[in-house]
Amino acid sequence: MITRRGFIRLVWTGIGACVALAGYSTGIEAMAKPRTTRYRPDLPDWPTALGLKIVVLADFHACEPWMTHDRIAAICDQANALRPDLILLLGDFVSGMKLVTDEVDPLLWSRAMARLSAPLGVHAVLGNHDYWSDDSVQFQLKGKPFAQLALEDVGIPVYVNQAVRFEKDGIGFWLAGLGDQLAYSSLRAAERDAVWGIDDLAGTLTQVTDDAPVILMAHEPDIFPEVPARVALTLSGHTHGGQVNLFGWKPIVPSRYGSRYAGGHMVENGRHLIVSKGLGCTGLPVRFGAWPEILEIDLGRA
Repeated sequence: MITRRGFIRLVWTGIGACVALAGYSTGIEAMAKPRTTRYRPDLPDWPTALGLKIVVLADFHACEPWMTHDRIAAICDQANALRPDLILLLGDFVSGMKLVTDEVDPLLWSRAMARLSAPLGVHAVLGNHDYWSDDSVQFQLKGKPFAQLALEDVGIPVYVNQAVRFEKDGIGFWLAGLGDQLAYSSLRAAERDAVWGIDDLAGTLTQVTDDAPVILMAHEPDIFPEVPARVALTLSGHTHGGQVNLFGWKPIVPSRYGSRYAGGHMVENGRHLIVSKGLGCTGLPVRFGAWPEILEIDLGRA
């Protein structure tokens, strides 16, 4: 039988463990320097001669004190050091948390991202928080969110249901960017839980006019079951790897598919998806078992 003293010691041990866990997940993992996660997927229709290194940055969620201008700049320098051919930004540039001391001015975080450099350019799509944080866009149900304007002001193109053709070493490929799948959240009380997107997958892919391979940027991975085999690789963020991962248990993953697309490289029916665990946080400034990451993806030549 446990004694009173033993019970008290057990309680205090539990409290200490919870405090240590909270301190680690907030003060260490959430604020950590991103790890570089490397993938070399074997894409069925990718030309062997087309060697392409892609660096992916997702879910910055700029805010004080968790994702400051200086931290964003350091992450961008870290990405440049990988010497990619192409840098892709997968949305959610603005904060999605209430536990912040201040927002980061879009002029500041966009200028930090302006230091990103790659021979084939830096390209972006928007995320749900980029739309939800702009009251004017939400009210009118149209227009460019301030995150898009900030990126375009520093020369970073933002793709909204758009596909553009590129060439490297004389071999072509397409880069497509999907409009956000959760762009609008109703402000009317009767429809308070209504959320809908501006994504047009079919319309985006009709812009592809030859048989060169396609890379698709889609902030939320939930579109993946609808993506045709014509797309060589889909790249997504949004899920943060669940943000909290307790030995494989992810209590909250913002996807209608649960943890199916929480993070990593997935292959379904020969189609490839890579989901970034992202860089920042939403809800609470906590990460556990979901270390911030930069993706480095090598395609083509070994």
